[in-house]
Amino acid sequence: MDWSRRGYHAQRWAARGALLAAALAVATPLVYGGLRGLALLVLGVVGLALSAAAVWWTLTLRGPLRWAAAVVAVCVPAGLLALFAVTLFWALLVSLALWGLAVWSGRYALRGTGGHTPVRERRLPPPRKPVLIMNPRSGGGKVGRFQLREKAERLGARVVLLEPGAQQDVTELARQAVADGADLLGAAGGDGTQALVAAVAAEHDIPFLVISAGTRNHFALDLGLDRGDPAACLDALTDGVELRVDLGFAGDQPFVNNASFGAYAAIVQSPAYRDDKIGTSLEMLPDLLTGQQGPRLVVHVGDTTLTAPQAVLVSNNPYRTGDPFGLGRRERLDSGTLGVLGVKVEGAISAAALLLNPEPAGLTVLTAPEVVIEADRDAIEAGVDGEAMILPAPVHCRIAPGALRVRVPRKRPGVAPAPPRLDWRRLRKLAATVGRTAAPTHLHWPGHKQRSLEDHRETTPPGGSPRS
Repeated sequence: MDWSRRGYHAQRWAARGALLAAALAVATPLVYGGLRGLALLVLGVVGLALSAAAVWWTLTLRGPLRWAAAVVAVCVPAGLLALFAVTLFWALLVSLALWGLAVWSGRYALRGTGGHTPVRERRLPPPRKPVLIMNPRSGGGKVGRFQLREKAERLGARVVLLEPGAQQDVTELARQAVADGADLLGAAGGDGTQALVAAVAAEHDIPFLVISAGTRNHFALDLGLDRGDPAACLDALTDGVELRVDLGFAGDQPFVNNASFGAYAAIVQSPAYRDDKIGTSLEMLPDLLTGQQGPRLVVHVGDTTLTAPQAVLVSNNPYRTGDPFGLGRRERLDSGTLGVLGVKVEGAISAAALLLNPEPAGLTVLTAPEVVIEADRDAIEAGVDGEAMILPAPVHCRIAPGALRVRVPRKRPGVAPAPPRLDWRRLRKLAATVGRTAAPTHLHWPGHKQRSLEDHRETTPPGGSPRS
């Protein structure tokens, strides 16, 4: 038996172990508690539904009713946890341990069937005339704290420092740098600043350098850069490699992460939002979520139409949504597709379905190269990489595949491979297979070269041996 066959059998038994552990995790509290355990399970489901409905009421009501709903949203889950702990303490501990075993076994069984595909790197000579645009206010002053300007100038870069409080056109500064002979553009700031400079770099087909000096820097994270040490990003000037990644556009506005429309986009337009995010959100959400304010959106994604969603997120490559460990991360930045996430909640029952239904009708997850967002007005509020904007309707979102040349340090933390998503249907199929003929042809093992069944058929004539 070769190593690939042994590995496949190990995966098959791991799938069976995962299904058995999951079944025991569910059965243990029921068997331990008997009818009482069954009643608690039903009570738990009802409690979760009530909590989700209470969250909806908290967001859509005002005055005393809002505070009463907030109390329910907090107290019901806390009460359920206390009740389960008192009644089924040891059974719960065993059940949690079994769930942990089920998750670990399931991920082991599905390993090698997908996951992160690294972007191809190219070694190119260092730039001769790099120009870096730095925002000293970003990230609470990271430019000064990490001495980014001083290090960049020591490495031969020209630094354009934005003036605090002044209205400066970042796009025009970047274009002027190219006109002056820059062969690399870089940005130290938030994702909004990164997107503007990146668009100019893509327009002139010169490399772009990301310096993670913003507050969150999701783009830097998905590029595998060190967000905790933005100065390390400057190593790319002398010892770097180049990646080809995609760039998104909402109308004429570029984005490296996402463009949002609907409730959140309307809230960030408020001048009070920056100083009081929670208070402003609670004040505006009731009218926005119930359709009394804000535009009525219609979103076209290929053959699918979303009517009147409360929130729409269009991302430069899809975010992981099927696994809580991968939320907010992108497996790839070069797939050539936009990710689309639409949310439509029509009441408390719909809110409960979002929590309890594995595939809720109110949540739409799609991918497409283009997305069109229409509205019942001439302009649409949008949040583009966190920046509040008003865009003319309709908004055509598109992706430019491989448009951006990103220069990153050769030595960097890198992107951690995402664990395979737990797909219980695939686990059941894998566990049910029997015999040597069941081995899947799409599993790839280190050091072992395999061909798919389709490749074998293409190179094997009827009744003959494979052609070389």
